Amino acid sequence: KRKNQFCICNNWRRCIESRACVRGVLMRYDKAEFKAAYGTFGQLPESNLPEIAFAGRSNVGKSSLLNRLFGRKNLARVSSVPGKTITINFYQVDEYNFVDLPGYGYAKVAKTEKDRWAEMMEGYFNSDRNIKLVVQLVDMRHPPTKDDIMMMEFLQATGYEFIVVMTKSDKLKKKKDYNERIEKSKQEMSFVPSERLIPFSSETGAGLEIVKKHIEE
Repeated sequence: KRKNQFCICNNWRRCIESRACVRGVLMRYDKAEFKAAYGTFGQLPESNLPEIAFAGRSNVGKSSLLNRLFGRKNLARVSSVPGKTITINFYQVDEYNFVDLPGYGYAKVAKTEKDRWAEMMEGYFNSDRNIKLVVQLVDMRHPPTKDDIMMMEFLQATGYEFIVVMTKSDKLKKKKDYNERIEKSKQEMSFVPSERLIPFSSETGAGLEIVKKHIEE
């Protein structure tokens, strides 16, 4: 029986036909489905599938990145009001769950909502879930915030594998400004390997294939 050296689901023919196996075989992002949104940690389902988690401050572009990945315009809802909705949203892509974590760092959110956010995030990361990769988003136009650095340091200290997607790269119109932010980002996030700092634009799709490559490794 022919074997696929990249197969992790023990069904070579299924891998070839459905492209569901992520090691070396492309995922079918266009088949993504919204599963559910959860408002408290206690509501979260069991972690019965590997998870790719997306984290970042409010309005950094998580939903826009997910929609680009999925090749859909509005599967992941883009809010015009930062911090308006604090939920953990699950999407299924083949045999993986993509988990959109609630955004942090919006000052106008009530303390009760901030406390609920903290409880959900702590519960999510401290409950032995099958998290394969965390995609941390920062706004490329600006230095990472204190909350961004704290989040990345937490991921590093706890041993989670993560990449940093630097969103809104298309807003840096001048090549000089773009290159300058690239170099400064390497200094500001010197504890992150440079190959894991990925400039990205939801408008042009720049950087999308690199993000997919890390997800599929």
